Amino acid sequence: MFRLHDVSKFYDGKVALRPTSLDIAAAQTTVLIGPSGCGKSTLLRLMVGLLTPSGGEIVFEGQQLNATNILQLRHRMGYVIQDGGLFPHLTARANATLMARHLRWPKKKIGDRLAELTNLTHFPADGLDRYPGQLSGGQRQRVSLMRALFLDPDVLLLDEPLGALDPLIRAELQTELREIFRNVQKTVVMVTHDLAEAVYFADTIVLLRDGVIVQVGTFRELAESPADPFVTQFIQAQRGPQQNAMGPT
Repeated sequence: MFRLHDVSKFYDGKVALRPTSLDIAAAQTTVLIGPSGCGKSTLLRLMVGLLTPSGGEIVFEGQQLNATNILQLRHRMGYVIQDGGLFPHLTARANATLMARHLRWPKKKIGDRLAELTNLTHFPADGLDRYPGQLSGGQRQRVSLMRALFLDPDVLLLDEPLGALDPLIRAELQTELREIFRNVQKTVVMVTHDLAEAVYFADTIVLLRDGVIVQVGTFRELAESPADPFVTQFIQAQRGPQQNAMGPT
């Protein structure tokens, strides 16, 4: 789905992402993980075209991303950020249907797609005419997910989509989100700092540190065949002392 070749990003001479090559498999969930400032969100924003690489190239379904095609290609990408990114002056309905209305979809097509997505995301139909400030955090994320899925994109990119939610709502949405991924059968790229969340969702985990990919693989591969001592350190730090004392799980 994506092929990155020697992609880098610098801000005012400071390195955010060193030359990085990575293939993102189609119809699978790839999770980008690592400590704060490691480059995982930068990598995701480069893929969705919100940032321009300082070097290298990004190919999406055989087309190199550039200034002339990014707006068109972005219609084939769904993007969700941590706080949902909803427009506060628009209702949930208006937020979810924003791009479809911009592209002048027929009203019936919009209505049918909205009904399909409210069912898929378990969003209450009586909440569609509420504004974001009148919705819970979980409901706002469901609207953001509906908006990202509305054009039936080829790929769904999520940047810490559950990071701002309290633990109970987060656990509930994790279960629902994984079910949604299975139902829509799309390529998913997700950023998280939480290893348990990465293991729960990922077919493939990409672990970064200081703008460099340290290892790519399944959790078992990272745990049993670490490519660098940092991999083990990161896993142990995430699991905590009690789980580490119990041994591998």
